[in-house]
Amino acid sequence: QVHLVESGGGLVQPGGSLTLSCVASGFAFKYYAIAWFRQAPGKEREGISCISASDGRAYYAESVEERATFSRDNAKNTVVLQMNDLKPDDTAVYYCAAGSNPVEIWSAPEYEYWGQGTQVTVSL
Repeated sequence: QVHLVESGGGLVQPGGSLTLSCVASGFAFKYYAIAWFRQAPGKEREGISCISASDGRAYYAESVEERATFSRDNAKNTVVLQMNDLKPDDTAVYYCAAGSNPVEIWSAPEYEYWGQGTQVTVSL
């Protein structure tokens, strides 16, 4: 059975930092690209970062570029997203997703497996 379990969300002050983790099980993790999406109330799900299976290269959406670092540890079936200088607009539910061969990496349907999400709230 496939599981993706996110952790690390919570309440953060503007300008603060957080670390989101996702632990995977039930599939061949090292062969899958992993992405983080987020969805704010009333908005579409937005892809913000993706890390490839082949070379571990990370890609970032413009909304988080320069503020995020995404890494993976295939030995632990884990990915970690570090985000700095958080803004109220970063408030959303953050989801971890796995795709065997995503072409449009910011498109949610490209990913077969999804976690349940973790809430991130950026506020005073």
